[in-house]
Amino acid sequence: MKKLELKFKNQEDKIVTYSLDHPIEPVDPAAINEAMDEIIAQNVFSSTGGELVAKASARVVEQNIEDIEMN
Repeated sequence: MKKLELKFKNQEDKIVTYSLDHPIEPVDPAAINEAMDEIIAQNVFSSTGGELVAKASARVVEQNIEDIEMN
């Protein structure tokens, strides 16, 4: 499963991560930057360390899960 992780800095200069399942691929960096700017501008989310104040990074994370057969 793939996730898009959006990482922001909050008022305490700590990283806050929001994850979105099943991102549209290929990922559009310009659209992600624009969306992150809008999240900060609209003050959509907050954290225990205060409001989000800056973008830190964004990345796509892929997780592979393999079930193990149990007897």
